Amino acid sequence: MLRKRLPIFASRNQLLFLVENFQTAVVVGATGSGKTTQLPQYLFEEKWGTQGIIACSQPRRIAVTSVAARVAEEMKVPLGREVGYAVRFDDVSSDATKIKFMTDGILFREALLDPLLSKYSVVMIDEAHERSLYTDIMLGILKKIMKKRAELRVIISSATLDAQVFKEFFNFNPTPSDTSKDTSIIVSIEGRTFPVDIQFLKTPCSDYVNEAVEVALQIHKHESEGDILIFMTGKEEVDVVVSTLNDLAKRFLSSDLFSNNTHNLEPSTKTSARSLRAVPIYGGLTIEEQSQAFDAMPDGIRKVVVSTNIAEASVTIDGIVYVIDCGLVKIKAYNPTTAMESLIVVPLSKAAALQRAGRAGRTRPGKCFRLYTEKSYGEFRDNSIPEMQRSNLVSVILQLKAMGIDNVLRFDFLSPPSAESMAKALELLYSLKALDDYGRLTMPFGLQLAEFPVDPSLGAMLLNSHGFKCAEETLSIAAVLTVQNVFISPSNARLDAEEERRKFCVEEGDHITYLNVYNAFIKNKQSQQWCQRRFVNYKALLRAVAIRKQLEKYMKKFEVDIRSCRGDTVAVRKAIVSGYFAQAAKLQPDGSYVTLRERTVCYIHPTSVLFNRSPGYVVFNEVLQTDRTWIRDVSVIDDPKWLTEVASHFYEFKK
Repeated sequence: MLRKRLPIFASRNQLLFLVENFQTAVVVGATGSGKTTQLPQYLFEEKWGTQGIIACSQPRRIAVTSVAARVAEEMKVPLGREVGYAVRFDDVSSDATKIKFMTDGILFREALLDPLLSKYSVVMIDEAHERSLYTDIMLGILKKIMKKRAELRVIISSATLDAQVFKEFFNFNPTPSDTSKDTSIIVSIEGRTFPVDIQFLKTPCSDYVNEAVEVALQIHKHESEGDILIFMTGKEEVDVVVSTLNDLAKRFLSSDLFSNNTHNLEPSTKTSARSLRAVPIYGGLTIEEQSQAFDAMPDGIRKVVVSTNIAEASVTIDGIVYVIDCGLVKIKAYNPTTAMESLIVVPLSKAAALQRAGRAGRTRPGKCFRLYTEKSYGEFRDNSIPEMQRSNLVSVILQLKAMGIDNVLRFDFLSPPSAESMAKALELLYSLKALDDYGRLTMPFGLQLAEFPVDPSLGAMLLNSHGFKCAEETLSIAAVLTVQNVFISPSNARLDAEEERRKFCVEEGDHITYLNVYNAFIKNKQSQQWCQRRFVNYKALLRAVAIRKQLEKYMKKFEVDIRSCRGDTVAVRKAIVSGYFAQAAKLQPDGSYVTLRERTVCYIHPTSVLFNRSPGYVVFNEVLQTDRTWIRDVSVIDDPKWLTEVASHFYEFKK
């Protein structure tokens, strides 16, 4: 039986004993040891599911869906019955569900509705080493719950050796010197890992995307069989590497074009697979698209999986023997001084680099090709900065307030955020009218905003839209903003795609452009053929339709009047400003923009319809940090008085 071959099986009885006798068990084991798929099943087999539901939270949506499908298959039950999952806008569970996988954000929302998580007997926090925002928050909430529910069991699962931090956080022992009274314990799962030969670059490379392609081709040409896993920083890079490799595989791999080993990693020369096929994996793919990364290739074809950092620990891909690590990761970083949250690319931590290399040694000795020098590696941080200390805390503080935790400054954070970040979040919530003068949640607006499964600014836009009589329009815009990437620009048809895109574009900006795309999709009966002709993303728009229905349910629950403004784009843009007033900028003489409050210099992103148009004032949703600070999803503010109308407190300094 395959389950018995996993490293965790040898510790099954020990784990069950410790869960029975300690409130918290911190389980440490390498990715692939079976923690995620087997522990919930062991608990179910020992009847923990009769006392309540066994919950398992993950930071990533893609891990939730793939793990739930795997466990349902192993238990030979339909997905959605005894084994279910829940991610934002998608709940595949039922009253019969006994093992429920979910994102940490969904678990947090469950705690919002049921502060004691009373329907759960065991809560497993998986991938705790990633220190995601909602994982850290849930650790603090669970600590509060366990003081009132001694029977609740918590399992903290980590792939790295930072277990002591978690053990101490959950140890309620009143006399630490007497360890017999400890309420938490660490258990290590012995993994069966093989040696990994790690090779560094001798000199830094200037283009790690092309370097990754080159190294993959050299591996294919010179190394023995085994699949390749490439780590890139984001979707765009993943797609470039996948398309480049597949194109080269079709055209050149049968020739000697790549026979000269120009790379300085000095691979050996052995027989290899005859052909090569690259597949992507990153958040946002459909379940069908994700499955390509896990499926075995036909004989004679070497699989190359190109991934974001999701494949570091969240998912296990069988057959990987070679890893190519770009040494970088894309993270969200919030700067409370500028009040801007942006996506930035930063060097890995040493712990993450070790995780990536470890993917190569699961089934046999492997190799990890690092696209950076050993000197660079020596300069990496030991561990990643917890997301709590680099995030915009507006959503978290709003939801903590909704849970009755009014004094958020005294909340038991595993890694406390800065006081400045907390203060900025509280000020914005006050300006959004979600908090009153005493810092308490306003009723009903603040509570409704907390319940909405979207960012508070987006939620405020939706809730305020009834006042502008444009809720129909803002619902569609919100749905498209949630899925992103509605336009497609294939490398072989860029000019055609741009010509089609221009047909939707309007001078008012990106939001009305998105509305035009959504409305046209509905008018054309959600036709896939229409999407192909117009170079718009069919799957993204289908998902937008589903998300819009979910958001509309919330609007009806909150008794928001849903009507159309019938083409009044001023009303729509005023509604947008009512949620995003903090993200407004003014044109400067040199063509740049400066944000109105913090005076941060920024530029309209080239993908925006307003690129090169230079309106006087704009409102934006997203910031991307590269060599410049770029703003995306931008709309025109016709009159700056719109800002003082909707946010007089926030802009009270204006004369």
